[in-house]
Amino acid sequence: MSDMRANNSGVVLLRIIGVVAVMAWAGLAPAADARKVRETDISFRHEIQRAIEKGNDYLQGAQNSNGWWSTPDHPSVTALALSAMMGEPEARLKNSVGVKKGYAYVLSCAQPDGSIYVTNLQNYNTSISMMALLAAHDPKHDAVLRRARAYVVGSQVDMGEKGRLDTPYDGGVGYGSKYPHSDMNNTLTALEALHYSKHLVQDQPGAQDLNWAAAAQFLAQCQQLPSNSQDWVSQDAKDRGGFVYYPGHSMAGGVTNSSGQVALRSYGSISYAGLLSYIYADVKQSDPRVQAVMDWLRANYSLEENPGLGPQGYFYYLHLMTKALHAARMESFEVKDGRKVDWRREVAVRLINLQKADGSWQNENGRWWEKDSNLVTAYAVLSLEIIYRGM
Repeated sequence: MSDMRANNSGVVLLRIIGVVAVMAWAGLAPAADARKVRETDISFRHEIQRAIEKGNDYLQGAQNSNGWWSTPDHPSVTALALSAMMGEPEARLKNSVGVKKGYAYVLSCAQPDGSIYVTNLQNYNTSISMMALLAAHDPKHDAVLRRARAYVVGSQVDMGEKGRLDTPYDGGVGYGSKYPHSDMNNTLTALEALHYSKHLVQDQPGAQDLNWAAAAQFLAQCQQLPSNSQDWVSQDAKDRGGFVYYPGHSMAGGVTNSSGQVALRSYGSISYAGLLSYIYADVKQSDPRVQAVMDWLRANYSLEENPGLGPQGYFYYLHLMTKALHAARMESFEVKDGRKVDWRREVAVRLINLQKADGSWQNENGRWWEKDSNLVTAYAVLSLEIIYRGM
């Protein structure tokens, strides 16, 4: 979820930092993490590195003796912890017993159909597990990764007439069989895993790929745009450009107008997911949809809360902010009032100040498992690893 370089076809990929930073956005300058570190950043980088090491030490001590973290039912949590440990700057834990046991557990969750899960949430668990396997840079994982990739590609939603984008859900990805329609979070994790695993199928005749144009169309169906004619789209300028969780549903709720129609609210974490998903889908920075979400994010920049949701999903919000702004090559971020914020430093300081004495992080609000210290520590470590390499 560090930097991964060229594969044997010569395509440059950034090394995965778990749920990670992205390959260069078309037409932009070389990656920020390739530039020389400023002397003024050296001391601060040491602080970040120490926080990363403390976080990973916590994770190392929290691992179950059978190789998993938090629960054996969802390999995604273990995959996030493994990705955090593999992304550490000094690679201290790369060949540790715990990492080896963690990978053995994830591999044990691989199913005959290519998915990687135990009980449910097939697509989410598969995509996050793929990222951890990619982070290992081990050719022995390639066969499992190819099967998993084919499974995720085959999960792209086409709910109406096959081959036509005739429902708002078409082109996205959902949790799996129990939750058939697509949503923004599963679409993001799928696009990320497929983006970073492209090199595995480049020389594979007949390998099926995602319909990336359809995926971009689904993203637009979740975005508050004047061009989006669905009746839930808000006409309020404060929502314009932002994203909802899936067409017709927002975790931030909505407002009922005088005619009884509900206008949904945009919110922070899923709007960063939208920006990052557009990047993975190779939608250009100049595209009006990208510009619209950037405008919403500038107007709602906050390190105090997940805009629209307060403390809910706060650490995931910081994680997606970090990934998206790094992927978008934002050296500074000009917010609504004209200030240019050094977002890397601000996010890093915030995370360092929230780290507990034992090296962990935890959200006092338990929504979306954020009282689970293993999950939240993985999010925080992954974010700091992206920032470390981007400074």
